[in-house]
Amino acid sequence: MTSPTIPDVIQLEEAQQRILDTLPAPVVERVEITNGDGRFLVENILAAVDLPPFDNSAMDGYAVRAVDVAGASATSPVRLRVVGRIPAGGGFDGDIHAGECVRLFTGSLLPRGADAVVMQEETRTEAGQPDGVLICDRAQPNENIRRGGEDVQRGDLIGRRGEALTPGCIALLAAAGISDAAVGQRPVVGLLATGSELREAGQSLAPGQIYESNRAALAPLITRAGGVPMIFPLVSDTLAATCAALETAFAECDAVVTSGGVSVGEMDFVKAAFEQLGGELQFWKVAIRPGKPFVFGRHGKKFLFGLPGNPVSAFVTFLLLVRPALRRWQGATETGLRSYPGVLGEMLANRGDRRHFVRVCVDASGRVFSAGRQASHALSSLAEADGLVDLTAGQVHPVGTTVNVLDWA
Repeated sequence: MTSPTIPDVIQLEEAQQRILDTLPAPVVERVEITNGDGRFLVENILAAVDLPPFDNSAMDGYAVRAVDVAGASATSPVRLRVVGRIPAGGGFDGDIHAGECVRLFTGSLLPRGADAVVMQEETRTEAGQPDGVLICDRAQPNENIRRGGEDVQRGDLIGRRGEALTPGCIALLAAAGISDAAVGQRPVVGLLATGSELREAGQSLAPGQIYESNRAALAPLITRAGGVPMIFPLVSDTLAATCAALETAFAECDAVVTSGGVSVGEMDFVKAAFEQLGGELQFWKVAIRPGKPFVFGRHGKKFLFGLPGNPVSAFVTFLLLVRPALRRWQGATETGLRSYPGVLGEMLANRGDRRHFVRVCVDASGRVFSAGRQASHALSSLAEADGLVDLTAGQVHPVGTTVNVLDWA
């Protein structure tokens, strides 16, 4: 397949949008909500019941009529007759009348006629008076009562299309009696690392060789984005080896993420191999640092994301360009990194001609500092970093400037 005219360097937002516009609609599957953490809803979910489903007690105590205990105090308690006991999950036939109360526990159904609950700590029992209780404090109407529907009412939206199922959302759905939900299917993402100099951890190194780290770093990022990583063997720098590796990965995966081999050197074969297999390149340069060389292409209904080989460049371009795609693939509405404000504890400057995503660390008080050496091969500063700060070309931020920290956690 002949690729269309490939544009020169494009801006980050254009690259992001072009990728998102190319992706297919999510494949829908149903999962039990207990297994749904991190999955993206592809349907709206409405409550079929009120929450709470009925008026109930917020604590252990006694259901009363507030008017009956209006004058109660520790020195002048009011004696009420106990006419029943309602354990959580139990019921009660009848109404509470003047001078009566019912023993309750947290979550117990509020009996008819009662409009307040006196906590157990504000009561006393009398020896030889099993059917009575002394109320030692007055109660206001609705005190210590959880009214039916005060949290959620039948028909309320409790799960929104495009949002991730979080533990809190799962708890809400479970409380509303929801057992399963429609979510976007997770894409299987192949990970290939190219480079004849690369060796697996644990192997011995000859002169000029290094241990490969990109697949180890990218696999958990894929998992966090909702994808299913599949790690393939290292690929040597030949066109034949690169073609064979890509062909195998595309046969088994929905998308392939490569690292290395996407620049303009004589040993960069990813683009040529991809086109030889029938792939169609969309673009391959993005105006950011680190990570200018970045390949995006489609192979039928599957996609190639070619990352630079330098480990920090691979990490950052994944966060900015691949992570949004994996989330949208599953139906996510929000695809970008979350950010939070911080105040610079030191000057940050971008002296270059490209937008720079600077690795930063953030202390307990919210002060932001450079995480260290910003070279694209420097993993020590990546290990120290808590996030990224986006600096436009030529931008200088003095100490005390409020910046947005992009968080990948």
